[in-house]
Amino acid sequence: MFTNSRLFRRIDVPLIIAIIILILIGIVIIGSATHINTPSSERYWYVQRQSIFALVGAVLVFFMMKFDYRMLQPLGNKLYIFNALLLLAVDIAGHSALGAQRWIQLGPISFQPSEFSKLIMIISLAVLLENRVGKLNTFKELLPVALYMVIPFALVVTQPDLGTALVFLAIFFGMIFAAGVNMKIIGVIFGAGLSCLPIIWHFLKEYQKMRIMVFINPNIDPLGSGYHIIQSKIAIGSGLLYGKGLFHGTQSQLNFLPENHTDFIFAVIGEETGFIGAAIVLLIFLFILWRGIKIAREASDNLGMLLAVGINSMLAFHVLVNVGMTIGIMPVTGIPLPFISYGVSSLITNVLATGLLLNIYNNRQQLMF
Repeated sequence: MFTNSRLFRRIDVPLIIAIIILILIGIVIIGSATHINTPSSERYWYVQRQSIFALVGAVLVFFMMKFDYRMLQPLGNKLYIFNALLLLAVDIAGHSALGAQRWIQLGPISFQPSEFSKLIMIISLAVLLENRVGKLNTFKELLPVALYMVIPFALVVTQPDLGTALVFLAIFFGMIFAAGVNMKIIGVIFGAGLSCLPIIWHFLKEYQKMRIMVFINPNIDPLGSGYHIIQSKIAIGSGLLYGKGLFHGTQSQLNFLPENHTDFIFAVIGEETGFIGAAIVLLIFLFILWRGIKIAREASDNLGMLLAVGINSMLAFHVLVNVGMTIGIMPVTGIPLPFISYGVSSLITNVLATGLLLNIYNNRQQLMF
């Protein structure tokens, strides 16, 4: 057990500072996006809630840094079963919003199990792959790992939550790549996936099909499914270089931009802080991902490396898809911007993931002397 002073010296301070900056940016932008569009009695409700759970997350990170991440190794299968039961509970006791049954209500708190399932899946998959690094050279060797993903993936798809299902795939491919999978197998999988697109299209919900069609041509339904993308691009484009100023964005403040404090919060950043503000946010994310790669490379064992890669894959995919959909280069999905979008489940999940990264950093081999 390390003393507190020694523990502090082992903390990845730059990573913590970057995360804190993003959370503070998120709180400010959430306040800007909601201060007009909510009743005066609830004007600061979103800001207060996000701030409270950011503090809760900070406490959780502190406790996560006090144990060795290797203690998770014997819990892999148990966490996997818990994850499956949690996702199954959504189908049984969950409530619907925005056309999908994804939430569970516990008293005054509504949480989204699929958000937490991402981190649980990373831990379970890392435990499974730990002894398979360098041993994924054939389809027979990869098959047990792929089957391991089928149950949670299917449970998320049936909610339906295609966005989270795609995050699962990003985590899966990122982690098997780090485990040294034969790249010829990846090529065959992608080829088979492309050939199955017509079949997959048949099983998509109507609103999911429309989102893909609108991605190709937003003007096909400018007042319906295409409205989000059109208004988001207008908001970001109107921000120009320096933006219109906080609390002064017209698209977001006048309620033209839907979901402006959650899925489309990056459009608010682009409109109110301009290219400069948006670029700073993206550079901070790039820095966090770089630190994640560094932590993965310096991990003392395969488990730590795989955990770091899984977390990095999750964060990278979230940023790519969320920012991409606001500027029209990705279909619209319900994937939040990490640390910035309003959402208790998303914020706590990402903060816990950061705590796990810090834990791996603390226990890296180079600083054992």
